[in-house]
Amino acid sequence: MYGALLLLHLLAATIWTGGHIVLATVVLPKVLKARSPALLLDFESGYERIGMPALIVQIATGLMLAHRMVPDPAQWFNLANPLSHPILAKLGLLAITLVFALHARLRVIPNLTEKTLTTMAWHIIPVTVISVLFVVVGVSFRTGWLY
Repeated sequence: MYGALLLLHLLAATIWTGGHIVLATVVLPKVLKARSPALLLDFESGYERIGMPALIVQIATGLMLAHRMVPDPAQWFNLANPLSHPILAKLGLLAITLVFALHARLRVIPNLTEKTLTTMAWHIIPVTVISVLFVVVGVSFRTGWLY
């Protein structure tokens, strides 16, 4: 069971993080150069069909993996427990990601114009960095970097 959970988690992370790296490094520069909200929305509509399910899979499998590592969820918040450090880091990154996503979905995207593309860029870049940090923290479960 552990192997299947980890595999699903890693595949979903690959989709989520890889998609955001492509968005930030390939799509966003073209969008900003052309000042074209349509280019961004085209990528977003296509990526969202695979990116959002990947995020949901990451959340579900991440919670299951955390539960396997520390069965008592109350201990996830016990800083005296070194295993809680990467779990808390991932939960914190998830909370920040959700705040950016909700703000983008509810405020920025509905009002996206040539003039507001920079605001969207200020959402894309941090979410991309956060997605890479998710991977770094995930690696720390094996390397012990965070505990």
